[in-house]
Amino acid sequence: RFGHEVVTMLELRDIRKAFNTGKPYELTAVDGVSLVLEARKVTVLRGPSGSGKTTLLSLAGCMARPTSGRIMLEGREITSLPERFLTEIRRTTFGFIFQQFNLVKGITALENVMLPSYPLGEQHAALKQRALDLLELFGIRQRAQSRAEWLSGGEAQRTAIARALINNPRVIIADEPTAHLDTKLSREFMDIVARFKDQQKTVIIASHDPLVYDSGVVDRVVSMRDGKIEGTEA
Repeated sequence: RFGHEVVTMLELRDIRKAFNTGKPYELTAVDGVSLVLEARKVTVLRGPSGSGKTTLLSLAGCMARPTSGRIMLEGREITSLPERFLTEIRRTTFGFIFQQFNLVKGITALENVMLPSYPLGEQHAALKQRALDLLELFGIRQRAQSRAEWLSGGEAQRTAIARALINNPRVIIADEPTAHLDTKLSREFMDIVARFKDQQKTVIIASHDPLVYDSGVVDRVVSMRDGKIEGTEA
């Protein structure tokens, strides 16, 4: 490993996530998972529907808390932090790209991109310029004033990616990002992931799409089944 420093971005230690705890229909979505996620690498969590990959993704991104186990972000234990600290970490460290894009209807593409930054109290003009620059980067600046529901699938995808980048996160988390995209747009998404990597971002994707996990830009594939890790391949 000489000359290549391995930096851990996230470490999950014996993570378990159960729903309806103590009830007859208790469900364990993630069952004793330990995983180290390297900084500046692209990791894909692969597995069938119900394998626990989306739950694991939401735990890694501080969107949910584990039932037991510990999560370390750059060596700092974050599992037991109060909610307001977790919210702050979520806002400043992570950018999220969801399966349905989750754009807010009735407001423009530009306003959608700016949304995650509003709570940070940044000067509006600077924020607006950064959002326009991101839309420009993805070739859709001319759609800035179009309402979310007027965008095509590809435009909505790129708007959602611009929104994920607005706070310049170090970690991009994407949940089944190609589930509703055709082959061309799926390939385009992976080209954008390659760009993230060039920018030294850490990328974690949950997907059961071969276009994603077979992509040359992916550093590591972690296979999941029944809430457990089956194996990993680099």
